[in-house]
Amino acid sequence: MRRIVVISDIQIPFEDKRALRNVINFVGEYQPDEVIQIGDLVDYPAPSRWSAGTRAEFEGNVIRDSEYAKRVFMEPLRAVYNGPIRVLEGNHDERPRKYLSARAPALAAEDQFYRFENLLDFQSYGVDLVEPYYQFAPGWVAIHGHESPGLNQVPGATARMKAIKAGVSVVMGHTHRLAISPHTTGHNGKLKTIYGFEVGHLMDVKQAGYLKNGPANWQKGFGLFYVGKSGATPHAIPVEADGSFVVEGERYGEIKRSGGRFAPKKGEPE
Repeated sequence: MRRIVVISDIQIPFEDKRALRNVINFVGEYQPDEVIQIGDLVDYPAPSRWSAGTRAEFEGNVIRDSEYAKRVFMEPLRAVYNGPIRVLEGNHDERPRKYLSARAPALAAEDQFYRFENLLDFQSYGVDLVEPYYQFAPGWVAIHGHESPGLNQVPGATARMKAIKAGVSVVMGHTHRLAISPHTTGHNGKLKTIYGFEVGHLMDVKQAGYLKNGPANWQKGFGLFYVGKSGATPHAIPVEADGSFVVEGERYGEIKRSGGRFAPKKGEPE
């Protein structure tokens, strides 16, 4: 069966560095048939409604954050994985393009530089920008999740709702939640089940300033699919607080402790 890894909401430069590094190393060892990043790869905090009218609006960090995203995601991933990489544009990824369109439409009409795929130089890295409702497996499509209205605080419920509307199983990000939620219809023993799958996030939540007023029902993780000729089986992979996770009975990125301290890696002095 084909194996596909789906990740979302890294929110660079607010990524969980250890978790992201572990996921990239896992991809290098696991060598899936496809990697799909389904949106909000980069946060782009400056050109947003949160920074409008503040000093941050004028700091010019779009290029800086784009270059950083290349260093911590594009380059390390391509260093260990030569397979197909698809990326969807999330609501954060599109901020520079939409900001320019709203504030300088005369320039935006002819602009190419501030498009997400060009800021991260997808062509040089052999990365494909795909449209929402990208069909990556029989009976499954991938979206970021902001394309249509409606959010539910229950993990998996937003994706299930969007799957019911689309009439096909949906994997999405956007909610930062990790869950698989089925929906079955039919009668007289003839049943059809579609799934909504929210694949969590890989963000460092301590850097999410908008959470200071209370906790968020967010879960760190990513998705794994086993794809056959007629369908696909989804698996939610939770990422622990230390950035480690288990796939097929093996833990990746485990932090071993010795005497209350992190154990040195092989070859490093005690």
